[in-house]
Amino acid sequence: MGRQKRNRRDVDGVILVNKPIGMSSNGVLQKVKWLFHANKAGHTGALDPLATGVLPICLGESTKFSQFLLDSNKAYITTAKLGERTASCDAESEVTETKPVPELNLEHINELIKQNLMGEITQIPPIYSALKVGGIPMYKLARQGIPVEVKSRQVRITMCKVLDIRVDKNEIDLEVHCSKGTYIRSIVDEFGQLLGCGAHVTMLHRTQHGFYDIADSISLDELIEIQEANQADTKEDPKQYIKLDELLLSADSPVQDLDKVELTPAQVTTILSGQFVQLDKPLGFYRLFDQASNRFLGLGEITQKHGLKPHRIIREPQAYS
Repeated sequence: MGRQKRNRRDVDGVILVNKPIGMSSNGVLQKVKWLFHANKAGHTGALDPLATGVLPICLGESTKFSQFLLDSNKAYITTAKLGERTASCDAESEVTETKPVPELNLEHINELIKQNLMGEITQIPPIYSALKVGGIPMYKLARQGIPVEVKSRQVRITMCKVLDIRVDKNEIDLEVHCSKGTYIRSIVDEFGQLLGCGAHVTMLHRTQHGFYDIADSISLDELIEIQEANQADTKEDPKQYIKLDELLLSADSPVQDLDKVELTPAQVTTILSGQFVQLDKPLGFYRLFDQASNRFLGLGEITQKHGLKPHRIIREPQAYS
């Protein structure tokens, strides 16, 4: 007799996972979705299989706000292996060029970084990336030997700091704080070119993703242990998920920087029916709460007409204590 299929459940919130090395971001997403038995889940910016670090997973209604996290700044620690360039700009592909590593001088390196890798810079993404050309990820085209025209993009680097230099191993550790869409592999490749010897990434660890810090994340193994320890004999018993659900950040966590607007019962009814509420506030997005119960309702937007319109309303407003 086949294994009984369990019904999935509606669960809302954000879980911060410390992504393990060698696993795809989608693989982590699917595992977390299975552990929470969630109907809906989505991640907020992929990490390469080689990379580790904080990966926010949105569950349920939180997925409606994931774009705000996709647009957020990031921070990384990476190791640059000097003297070798690779096709993918990391250790996942073959070495394409080798050059002797010059004498490494910290003052000179800092000056190169300051002049070339700080502020608004133009970056060319690696051909081995998930960016799509004609609807096809570039890495698939690259593996087939199909020429790809890679368009440059503007990104912003707010910090690029040398953490350690290991002359005996031709390695340099860097800390990089950057805007969305920045490829650390491209930063390291450019860094190697500036030094005149080439370089590629051998380690990449994301320490910050928007508001979220790696210190607040949990490993996939820990999540599995919690789920197994609390699994009830009856698969459908919702109590087996209590310990996991306690780890979830609130449904409005991805938009916690937006100002809060408390609506009267009449305004709540108007907003939930999809209509405008007259509100004299600056243009932009706001978190909407029920004044009476302090329930999170979703997002609203103040438009040119100074009216508040619903933007993303959640299925079942989450109660806050």
